[in-house]
Amino acid sequence: DQQLGTLPNGLPRLLDMGQCNDAYSALVVATELAKALNTDVNSLPLSLDISWFEQKAVAVLLTLLNLGVKNIRLGPQLPAFCTPDMIDLLVKTFDLKAADTMHPEDEVKRMMANA
Repeated sequence: DQQLGTLPNGLPRLLDMGQCNDAYSALVVATELAKALNTDVNSLPLSLDISWFEQKAVAVLLTLLNLGVKNIRLGPQLPAFCTPDMIDLLVKTFDLKAADTMHPEDEVKRMMANA
């Protein structure tokens, strides 16, 4: 366990939203938070990290991309079906990033900095 602190309003800086089956719930939370703050999801200091272990993660990723969500981290490796041109397009259009699973502490720091 890492102590990542809280925001000035008392909310924790890191919320584990569950498994990929729970992606919809995470999107509802993000969407409602954006509405409450009168902004959009991509303007929130929010990082999404999708663990790529099962095919259902494809559906989660496609849903996020369809909704225009950016700055998604994907790992521990990129899907085998993605061509270099496809990855390049996703990086340029959606700021897709490969998750750094070899250095999780550094990855969490980057996520907290929204980098």
